[in-house]
Amino acid sequence: MSSRIFQNVIIQMKDSVDRTLGVVDEQGFVVASSELAMIGSRLDDFHLSDFEGGEQTVATASRIYCPLSSPSPKLDYAAFTEGNDSMSRTICAIAAVAFNEAKNNYEEKHNKAAFVKNIISDNILPGDVYVRAKELHFVTDEPRVVLLVRQMENPDVAAVELVQRLFVDKQKDFVLNINETDIVVVKSLPSANCPEEILKTAKTIEKTLMEELGIKTVIGISTNARHLRELADKYKEAQVAIDVGRVFESEKSIINYENLGLGRIIYQLPTTLCEMFLNEVFKKKPIETLDEDTLETINKFFENNLNVSETSRKLYVHRNTLVYRLEKIKKITGLDLREFDHAIVFKVAMMVKQYLDSLNNSKY
Repeated sequence: MSSRIFQNVIIQMKDSVDRTLGVVDEQGFVVASSELAMIGSRLDDFHLSDFEGGEQTVATASRIYCPLSSPSPKLDYAAFTEGNDSMSRTICAIAAVAFNEAKNNYEEKHNKAAFVKNIISDNILPGDVYVRAKELHFVTDEPRVVLLVRQMENPDVAAVELVQRLFVDKQKDFVLNINETDIVVVKSLPSANCPEEILKTAKTIEKTLMEELGIKTVIGISTNARHLRELADKYKEAQVAIDVGRVFESEKSIINYENLGLGRIIYQLPTTLCEMFLNEVFKKKPIETLDEDTLETINKFFENNLNVSETSRKLYVHRNTLVYRLEKIKKITGLDLREFDHAIVFKVAMMVKQYLDSLNNSKY
């Protein structure tokens, strides 16, 4: 990767200098050069021992070498220019500055992405977050949101690169490959309250992956993080959004953790408690005794805010027919759905049953 970075700098400088310039590794092999034929060859006048005294410039009979910065005491790379006059020395020094800047920018970007990935994966101690953020010049208290993009069918490794192209600011927005199906986007926000922009981002990701790669996705959106250290919790929220959405909002492809409501609470309950609740609510007969037509009636009744007239219109039945059905439900379950308190209990019970069914189906 470093060789590509160096070569990009050389391409930009090539027309401005009249000397051959390039970069060699610690063994003297050319990794980038304005003369492409030199790449891969070894320069005989390069000797690693010449740099052991900490020299900033090494001159040989035909070239000038300038060491590039390195996190370790030993030399990793050195810039070189053909010729050993003062002009070659100046060009080599300027080239070394450009190479160092490009290399540091790349490493900082790469290290920032690795740093963010360690945070969301809980692979870094909370106290170390502050230290590492300072080293990387990372703003800690900027509002951010986590989007988990899950590829549902035919996952493609090209999806990560495609999503990365959607985010221009690589120093603020991070696209991380988690596993074969999951991509995490940590997006910086202009303010703490901008739900429209977050939703727009999610829709853009979904549309791009579908149109260019034919990949169907489900995207979970976390609540906003106010600090870097909160990203691990926000990543878990995005995961919960997808898991809960799969049970209670299966028709949606973008699920916001904030909008999960009762589903989020039920998802966190122990299964034994859920089963006890169902047994208490349906003392007379289990919920399984309700047929499909009855369940459709109940769902429509809830969709229309317990309004008998509106529900009967949507079901294309007479009002009296709907009342008869509601009386039948009351007789079977002991709950009158026309009463608000009873309706709430029944709605929660249906969601609990839906949750338990999803757990049983996932076992097979």
